[in-house]
Amino acid sequence: MRWPRRWFYLALFALLLFVTCVAIPTVAAEGGEPNPAEAPIGTLFRWLNFFLLFGGLGYLIAKKGPAFFRSRAEAISSAMTEAAAARAEAERQLREAEEKLARFDQEVAELRAAAQRESAAEAERLRTATREEVGKVGRAARAEIEAAERGARLELKRIAAQLAVESADALLRKQINAHTQAALFRSFLDDLSRSAN
Repeated sequence: MRWPRRWFYLALFALLLFVTCVAIPTVAAEGGEPNPAEAPIGTLFRWLNFFLLFGGLGYLIAKKGPAFFRSRAEAISSAMTEAAAARAEAERQLREAEEKLARFDQEVAELRAAAQRESAAEAERLRTATREEVGKVGRAARAEIEAAERGARLELKRIAAQLAVESADALLRKQINAHTQAALFRSFLDDLSRSAN
């Protein structure tokens, strides 16, 4: 920012000097006086002004120009070096991307094959787990059925025994009367007396 400001002030000074050199003879000519620029001394001053102005500009350019142009050349050179490095990096990345793209179809095929293998293995695992669960449920159901069957048989035996006792009791009540009871009682007493002897 420092160099452009100096150049701006230098250009402004040169412009003011030029306007001053040109405007003074013009203003003097308007006043009705003879134009000193047309006189030989005016021509001398014009050439002197020209040499002073362009000599000063030449001096400033000769003094400040090489450093300015050198810094600009260095900036451009470093920018070109950075651009070359960026281009090399971009070309490297492009080559890597092209290599990845070339391998992409193969990787996709490998991923599909791996996914199919995993899917088949998962399906087989699920089938095996389902068979095991069905077997467990079947065994549990059979065990429950067998337990219920045993319980039903026991209940059936209990009911049959109860019915047999009730049926025998009813039959005995029909067949045993007072006379039969007395005969049975006597028989029982006879058996007791024999066993006591």
